[in-house]
Amino acid sequence: MTSKQFSTVGLLVLGIAIGITGLPACSSEREPSAPSQTRVADPSDVIDEELMIALAQAKNFHRKAKVYMSDGNLVAATTSVRQILSLRFPTGAPEAEDVRADARALLAKLLVSQGQIEEAMRTVQEGLAQSQRESFFVANLHTVQGEIHEARAAQLDTEGEASKAKAADERRAAITAYDRSIEINVKLQKQLMEQR
Repeated sequence: MTSKQFSTVGLLVLGIAIGITGLPACSSEREPSAPSQTRVADPSDVIDEELMIALAQAKNFHRKAKVYMSDGNLVAATTSVRQILSLRFPTGAPEAEDVRADARALLAKLLVSQGQIEEAMRTVQEGLAQSQRESFFVANLHTVQGEIHEARAAQLDTEGEASKAKAADERRAAITAYDRSIEINVKLQKQLMEQR
């Protein structure tokens, strides 16, 4: 499996909270091949140990955040998600970008729920600025960006008539962000269909 296939297919399954020990490596040196259900595992398919450790740590911080969220402890959940962003990954690992984008999306949602809308937007913008390729996780960042624009619009709606035009601008920005997310996902779906 090539790095492109892994990035678009395998990482859709990753989502940090899903088991990660059986995923293939992202070696860009291998030749592309058609996916096979019966192919015998190759030793080069194994994820290196440093990457496995980083992914396992990310998974555990993510799970901790979910437990804190279920208890209503959003501050502790936010701290746990921020720890994902401080993890060290092997240089050039595309999984690092995906894990960080996923963490930033969750962090932004947590910040919005705590009324920290502008910090949430900065978090998403940082994630988008650091993206090297289109992926499900980048599309999700655009979706969260749209949600933040909606939160801004709702906040502006409470400020009276003078803020109505700004609220309308935020709603249009939300639609633009959602459209970008849709565009990325459609492109990824098309790539997946072409690989079948």
